[in-house]
Amino acid sequence: MTDDVKQSDTTVMVVDDVPTNRYAMGAVLRRAGHHVVPVASAGEALSELDVRLRAGALPDVALVDVGLPDMSGFELCRRVKSMPSTAALPVVHFSATAVDTRDRCRGLDAGADAFLSVPAEPREIQAVVHAAVRRARRRTDAEALAHRLTLLSQAVITVQTARCLGELADAAAAGASRLTGTPAVVFVIGPDGEAHHGTSRSRLALSDAGPHQAAARLITRIADRRAGVHTTVVPAPLWPTGLFRPGARDDALLVLASTTEGRAQVCIATPAMAAPQRGAGNCATSQDGPADDRRPIAAFPAERLAQATALAAEPLLMYQAERDIALTLQHSFLPQPHRLPHLPGVDLVVRYVPASRQTEIGGDFYAALPTRDGVLTAVGDVVGHSLEAATVMVEIRHALRAYCVEESDPRALAERLDRMLLHYHPDVTATVCLALLDPGTGRVRIANAGHIPPVILRDGGRADYVRVCGPLLGLALDRPEPVEVVLHREDRLLMVTDGLIETRGIDLTASMEQLRTAAAGAPPGLDALCDTLLGCFGHDREDDIAMLALRLG
Repeated sequence: MTDDVKQSDTTVMVVDDVPTNRYAMGAVLRRAGHHVVPVASAGEALSELDVRLRAGALPDVALVDVGLPDMSGFELCRRVKSMPSTAALPVVHFSATAVDTRDRCRGLDAGADAFLSVPAEPREIQAVVHAAVRRARRRTDAEALAHRLTLLSQAVITVQTARCLGELADAAAAGASRLTGTPAVVFVIGPDGEAHHGTSRSRLALSDAGPHQAAARLITRIADRRAGVHTTVVPAPLWPTGLFRPGARDDALLVLASTTEGRAQVCIATPAMAAPQRGAGNCATSQDGPADDRRPIAAFPAERLAQATALAAEPLLMYQAERDIALTLQHSFLPQPHRLPHLPGVDLVVRYVPASRQTEIGGDFYAALPTRDGVLTAVGDVVGHSLEAATVMVEIRHALRAYCVEESDPRALAERLDRMLLHYHPDVTATVCLALLDPGTGRVRIANAGHIPPVILRDGGRADYVRVCGPLLGLALDRPEPVEVVLHREDRLLMVTDGLIETRGIDLTASMEQLRTAAAGAPPGLDALCDTLLGCFGHDREDDIAMLALRLG
């Protein structure tokens, strides 16, 4: 035999109630190099299969005599094929008497793989056994590969929906573990060398970050930024102890993938296998060369998973870089509370809370500026979530600072901002609320461009929105006259962006009423007001939050 079935690895169960027949059949098979398990009845065969099933060592094929004393060979075949644990076992019927077409059809209908008329030539017996085992192994290989490809598709879908690099690495590690049946660790390394890792083990069991850091350094040294997928094995002395299993020293099989652009390097690490599992066949292929029979069957899906993870990492790395730039812009151009300008006659408190790293960057801003007619305050938001929104926010804020050097009227300022946005960013819209406060009289003139109106908290616990509205910036529409209100000594004026209260699926009007109620119940003081509202609304928000509160000094 020269093809893929090695007889020395094949175990044949011979079921025959006649001792001389068992001996003769067994002798033929042993001379061909097979291991033989002789049994004398159907009941003994079922018991033997049960024992071997618990031991994980089912025979490769069963030769079953049709005329058994306790049940027919046909019925024995039906029982074997009806049990999921033994359904894949090839069954070959043989008989010296039941040899007509009807008997052969009964055997095939019962689930048998072949029918052998005895006496038969030794070569025929060997060929029938060989063919049955070959078909079964190939069927098992195909089913195993199909199962792993199903797991691969599920893992790729999970990887593609990851929202950040840490979530991506965890998803890939969980998928690799299901594919290989072993612990898995995944590293995603950006172009700057920063590594994000995920593991299939519980993070509670991995309090020590040292092994992961050591592994990331090692992978960075050996990683090849060429596009494609390749594998390598790191010997146990070089691989951190306990990374796969507590206290265990394992050789590590590394599957490394890099995209064409080379920004993302992904490494899927699993314990290396010394020898292939049965059924590996030649399904494991590599982009860099032919199949290697020493690799496990899961190597091919693991390579595809590594490649899919690298492709998914590209936009996440680009987004992270974009977000870092946008956050730097926001933090650079939004003054921190201790750097606000001195505003005589006004007490002022501001808050700025960026959204979580899993959400997109926004264009929220605030401003507090001294003018010739009083103190100008503004809170606004550029529509959209992108680096462009953050840069437009910076332009609006700087334009406002420049305009109010010579102009302080809120309506005129809103008109100028509208024209600026139309001229330089015709496809962008923004909201802004502008309030000009005269500290000497408490008189406040307010213009609104599509923003949430300010809330005035009167002494005694009453809170009301200022009835002021107007179209968004960037639409070239006429703007109404500012609304004028008067602040008394104990009154507070609150201006916020919609990131504080906007919740998907909830009407903004209802959220605004919740904000008004919470503000009315807040303790006295500007800091207490802002902290109370952030405590009520500022958890797990999907947008940035800008907040400004003031009162007469």
